[in-house]
Amino acid sequence: MREQRASAPRTKPAVVTRFRSAADRGAPVVTYALIGITALVYLLQWIPGLGVTNALFFSPVFMTEVFPEPWRALTSVFLHSTSLFFHILLNMYTLWIFGRLLEPMLGRGRFLALYLISGLAGSIGVVVFAAPGSQVLGASGAIFGLMGAFVVIQRRLGGNMTQLYILLAINLAIGFIPGANISWQAHLGGLIGGALVGLILLETRARARLGVQIGLLIGLSVLLLVIGWLVATWKIGAF
Repeated sequence: MREQRASAPRTKPAVVTRFRSAADRGAPVVTYALIGITALVYLLQWIPGLGVTNALFFSPVFMTEVFPEPWRALTSVFLHSTSLFFHILLNMYTLWIFGRLLEPMLGRGRFLALYLISGLAGSIGVVVFAAPGSQVLGASGAIFGLMGAFVVIQRRLGGNMTQLYILLAINLAIGFIPGANISWQAHLGGLIGGALVGLILLETRARARLGVQIGLLIGLSVLLLVIGWLVATWKIGAF
């Protein structure tokens, strides 16, 4: 029986097989994976007693020694409001649109770095521009980061920017609507972070500069965390 098991053909789950097949065809599998993970977390948020939302949402206080949980700056990106289904629907639809454009252009690893660093920058934007007691969740900061990177790339390629500028202006303006309960601070932080990542990727796109690119992306991430810690500590102390 041991010999038979050793020589028997190996089978893999259909999901894994299809995922690898899509990756081989050049499909934006990172985009699909991010959407899938976000949807799974959203379903877990609905399970009573599990406490997913409370365990993963972000507030500036988590960047301080009062409640030192800085990882929430990223985990909150995968949460969405359970009281407004339109929240996750709009974010995932926008991710699907820009993911299909940017992932094949940048490559899977760079696209994932762009998304995560933009999400981190969105949380740091909340630390810098919002009240210290603010509580936020959602992928909007990361989504605006994709837009910011796309603006930088399109501008360098000489593409028509009018429609993209209008789209950005509308989405930014929505965050300032009274009573909308939308964090424009996360939008602005993600937009700036994504633009910086896009600029780094453009300026270091040569294969010989891969090490410089990785170093700059890591440096930007560390800088964001340091800014978040310094500003949050100052605000909490002042508060």
